[in-house]
Parts: sequence; structure tokens; C-alpha cells
Amino acid sequence: MKQKPELILALDVDNYKEALLWVKLLYPKVKIFKVGLELYTASGPKIIEDIRKIGAQVFLDLKFNDIPNTMAGAAREALKYKTAMFTVHTLSGPAALKEVARVCRGSKTKVLGVTILTSICPHFLQDLGIKKTLPQEVVYLAQMAKRCGLDGVVSSVQEAKAIRKKVGRNFIIVTPGIRPAGTSKGDQKRIATPEDAKNAGSNYLVVGRPILEADDPLQAVQDILASH
Repeated sequence: MKQKPELILALDVDNYKEALLWVKLLYPKVKIFKVGLELYTASGPKIIEDIRKIGAQVFLDLKFNDIPNTMAGAAREALKYKTAMFTVHTLSGPAALKEVARVCRGSKTKVLGVTILTSICPHFLQDLGIKKTLPQEVVYLAQMAKRCGLDGVVSSVQEAKAIRKKVGRNFIIVTPGIRPAGTSKGDQKRIATPEDAKNAGSNYLVVGRPILEADDPLQAVQDILASH
């Protein structure tokens, strides 16, 4: 039997106060909360500190993408806040990924590589002159991330199964674009249900709007947890 993936709530809100209300409402049913670009820009590192004070963990999803020295400096700062995980873009290249992995070696913080955003369509890769199919490119970037010393990747369910076959069991796969059956897919192109993600070998499921927009968020969390 495949291990049950852990739920991460995406705090896709634009202010500190609302974010903390969600954490207080849903913790400890949800133990990890994603802080992305919008919330971090609005609130700064204080939101990370105060989520952790409540007892929850933080997945810092800022997708660092820069030259190696700059990314290493950003990684050092992320480590100060003891985030559970943070993201970098794999397309920043092997030199940058290896530098980030070096900085984080020995810490409890996991570094995840973003492969291809779940909003990207296959024809866009063709427009860029990339000859691989979208799934092939995702798997290639995941293998590169592992070679460079990263702890895992962020990937849609559609590619997670192929990644798992190539990288083995001891590599984290975090899956966004999770939509329980019957909910809107929003702006995500490559979505899946919690059961799909479990079967594909995902370790963590990232869910935002299906919980944040639910009439009963606590029940929505419970339904998701019970559905896989």
C-alpha cells in the first residue's frame, strides 16, 4: 500500500491577518502551510515566524531563480527561519542548484526544485524551441535536481509517476494542482485528485482554493484527508 501523502494548505491570500486566521482555524488538521510570493511580499518573514509559533511548519514557495551566488545567499536566509521546505527553479541550472544544496547540507530544511509550472501548456515548450515533450522535460529536470543534491521536486501528478520511477523512493515529490472531484480547476492546466496523487507516488499534496473557498473549510480538509 502506498503511503498516504501529507496535506499542505496554500495560503493564497494577500495579508498577514487573514493568513494567521487560516492557520489557527486549520492547525493541527493541517500541519504545513505554503507561503508563496503574494503573501510573503505582503507580510515579509514575520508570517513565517508566527506560523511556526503556532506549531505548524512552513513551505516557503518563492521559487528562487538567479545566479548561483544570489541563490546561495537567499538559501542562507531561508535557513534562518527554519522552514520545512523551500523552492528553487531547476532552470536556474546545475551550478546554482549545487550551490544551494551545499548551503543547506546538514540542515533539516528540504530544498525542492520546480520543474515546469502546472500552468504551462506543452505548446509553450515548442515555442521556446525545446524538443522534449513536456513530461520528458519534467523528468529530465527532476533527474538533474537529484544529481545536484536537491531533496525533491514540485511536479504535477501527470509527471510524478514517471519521476518516481526514475529517481527512486528517497526523493520528495510535492504535487500542486490538487482538486477534489467536482471542483473547479482554476488557472491550473495539469490537475488531479488526491487519490491520483497518492497512486502516482506524491509525498505532499498542495491544496488552496478548494479549501479557502469552501463553505466549510474544516470539512473540506477532512474530506480531502479521507479521499486518499
